[in-house]
Amino acid sequence: MQVLASRLVTFVLSVTLVVGVLLNAPSVRTTPYDATTAGTPVMRVAVIGDSYTNGTAIGGQGPNAWPVLAWKTLARRGMQVNADVAAEGRAGYGVRGDQGNLFVDLTPRAVKPDDSVVVFYGSRNDQGVDPNALNGQVFSSLSLARNIAPTARLLVIGPPWPTADVPPAVLQIRDILSFQSMLAGATFIDPIAERWFVDR
Repeated sequence: MQVLASRLVTFVLSVTLVVGVLLNAPSVRTTPYDATTAGTPVMRVAVIGDSYTNGTAIGGQGPNAWPVLAWKTLARRGMQVNADVAAEGRAGYGVRGDQGNLFVDLTPRAVKPDDSVVVFYGSRNDQGVDPNALNGQVFSSLSLARNIAPTARLLVIGPPWPTADVPPAVLQIRDILSFQSMLAGATFIDPIAERWFVDR
């Protein structure tokens, strides 16, 4: 249980740091440690993800889910976030989730024209999807987000893996997401290279 708590803390702090950097635009006059006040600007964030985002017993549920913890951490640092989250267990860019949706289907549910940041998280669920098809599906999801929120910064977080022995299929997903992120002008974060969940 202590290992799982440590992994969740590492994950939340990593995501919070990246989202905080993307939100900390020059027009925002807060420091990383200011408390939010009535005059603190509210920044809109959209999150599209799988079960890690939707909530699981391992990753946290309700008030212990990573998006909620990340927004609370940002608020303590002077960044007020209004977030819309569209996540579905077992979903991915190329694999339909429990409710039959792909990330491209979830994108318009969360993304708004005035979003500051759009976060895509995952997905290891895309194992087995043809790489050419996956490239197209990732491109479609990121393009749709860009079309809905043209001034938003895009953050793509690759698939996580809990051990150092990462299956080749997950590495291939990671590489596709990295490539498509570069094409879209998005910031790409690699939880595998960062070892978010390994030996924590």
